[in-house]
Amino acid sequence: MTAPKGRPPALFPLFAGIDTLPGIGPKGRAALEQMGIDKPRDLILTLPASGITRRRIARIADARAPEIVTITVTVTRHHPPQVRGRPFRVHCTDGEGDLTLVFFRPRDNWIESQLPVGARRVISGKLELFDGLAQMVHPDHILAEDEALPPSFEPVYPLSAGLTQKGMAKAVDAALTRLPEVDEWIDPQLIAQRGWPSFADALDQAHAPQSPGALSPDSPARARLAYDEFLAHQMTLALVRRDRRRLKGRASAGDGALRARVLDSLPWPPTGAQARAVREIAEDMASDRRMNRLLQGDVGAGKTLVALMAALVAVEAGGQAVLMAPTEILARQHARALEPLARAAGVRLAALTGRDKRDLRGQILTDLADGTIDILVGTHAVFQKDVTFHDLRLAIIDEQHRFGVAQRLELSAKGDVPPDMLIMTATPIPRSLALSQYGDLDLSVLDEKPPGRQPITTVMIADTRLEQVTERLRAAMAQGARAYWVCPLVEESEITDLTAAEARFTHLRAIFGDRVRLIHGQMPPEQRDAAMADFADGTAQLLVATTVIEVGVDVPQATIMVIERAESFGLAQLHQLRGRVGRGSGASTCLLMYHGPLNETGARRLTTLRDTEDGFRIAEVDLEMRGAGDVIGTAQSGLPRFRIADLEHQSGLMAVARQDARALLERDPVLETPRGQALRLLMWLMQQDQAIRLIQVG
Repeated sequence: MTAPKGRPPALFPLFAGIDTLPGIGPKGRAALEQMGIDKPRDLILTLPASGITRRRIARIADARAPEIVTITVTVTRHHPPQVRGRPFRVHCTDGEGDLTLVFFRPRDNWIESQLPVGARRVISGKLELFDGLAQMVHPDHILAEDEALPPSFEPVYPLSAGLTQKGMAKAVDAALTRLPEVDEWIDPQLIAQRGWPSFADALDQAHAPQSPGALSPDSPARARLAYDEFLAHQMTLALVRRDRRRLKGRASAGDGALRARVLDSLPWPPTGAQARAVREIAEDMASDRRMNRLLQGDVGAGKTLVALMAALVAVEAGGQAVLMAPTEILARQHARALEPLARAAGVRLAALTGRDKRDLRGQILTDLADGTIDILVGTHAVFQKDVTFHDLRLAIIDEQHRFGVAQRLELSAKGDVPPDMLIMTATPIPRSLALSQYGDLDLSVLDEKPPGRQPITTVMIADTRLEQVTERLRAAMAQGARAYWVCPLVEESEITDLTAAEARFTHLRAIFGDRVRLIHGQMPPEQRDAAMADFADGTAQLLVATTVIEVGVDVPQATIMVIERAESFGLAQLHQLRGRVGRGSGASTCLLMYHGPLNETGARRLTTLRDTEDGFRIAEVDLEMRGAGDVIGTAQSGLPRFRIADLEHQSGLMAVARQDARALLERDPVLETPRGQALRLLMWLMQQDQAIRLIQVG
């Protein structure tokens, strides 16, 4: 069957302009657009954020003020304001007790028309006591006795300026009438197992909750709608993944000779996790399909060795590999760390950064183009047009969140056939986020630490004990220890009292003299590199730094990490910083120096770090505390923005959706079964345009 070339006509009414709904003019449209709502489809997926319980009472005396109640009263008299600015009061009775309705600046004649003296009215709103007398300010509902009562539980929608609850509810009702009849796209077994309603019923129930429990993400209606979003998203990733796997790559099958030489030169064998990751990568590369694999490992899990072994597979197959790092410091450090291993394997490794002198750069480019260089380590400079490879088979990207998609595509274009891609991250990501962000990639996880790595003792200490810290540092440095001292800001600011790196450097320089160096992002690169080199070779013993050292700086001899104002850093960031020590065989310490008193968030952050070194556990806590977008950084990650689904609390549903999408594609690759057809409609509805394009291509 031929795939549809555009949105199904049944969905046209949901994708019309928002002002095609009755009662929405230019002002209403502008107010809704502020909330990201510009078509009826957005409205039906904007669910109530909370609800109001309205208790029906027969007598005013039955109210438990302050409380939202619904009661029938008789209007007895009007009391207009005698002084400008005072409210208009309407006195009512239930026959036994009195209730005063209070209105500020009502329109002319409005009260007379709504609440004429002698009329019986049903009033609903918040009843409070004022000087012992019952009153209600601006009731939510004023109804005649024959009108329908307000619901006992009333949904409350999120609003922007210029919108009212009543207006929003009307607009949602109008949008829901445009919903077409749709076939079921969820596996019937799953629906039966979970007790989920149909899509249309789920929307009706979610927009008209009958109790506070109906607002829970676990309620059948909301869970089903969340699953719809997850399924559309995972279907997209499954299609992208399939499309990528179809991309013709080149089989790069190595004989293992170079890798064996490296393994023979190591002081201890790789961990089981490293060996498994290398095996998975080698199998992918030996296939004629293009590899797209994510290598995820905690700080110090040994990703660099895995990256080199992967590069050697490419070299054994007669090709080249490139390792991309986000900063010059990190690129040069990778090159230094890998050079002895490359030498042991008998292959040539070179580094290319933006600061290479013209002659050196020219020679590197020549050697790269004729194949004399086997492995290139570089920064963004590798993307430049004059950088050509003789036979690029593998591209490795370190700390991928620092590179945009466009840059990765540029790298892909460097070979005649796009190279295999290995993406590395040292940021442990909870499984739920890994599924949403990287569901299109195959995943290798390094969940063991190499032998010889010592546990890091983590201590919380108040900044009032600064002198004690410097004294302990003095004693450790006298024994030859090297230490980092991390500060949150570069220079003092009037806005904040956070200690600046430059001020702390001056202070510590006065104590320890020439053994102290400073490094931060605003320094010229030459000065940064020189300070780093002095620290790496032991000329300096104390490095005062900002978070520029967060990613990838590797000095195994450093055993002390002091983080000043630790409560101002994120949890993942603290974990990354701590990971700069404990990389050698010496016992290491991390001091979390905080400015008291700690608030609840700050205390939880620091105690979590003190109590565990497990990056994945830390990532889970970070996710609980901050939310999905903040943990990864939504702008960089391309993390999907779900309208209903909640990644933090519904990660189990995401995993089910992933399995479901992959299984369905295996059974129905072109989505032509009745369920496949229904899924196409779901993807159009959820605006999964990328997936739709892939289906259309076939």
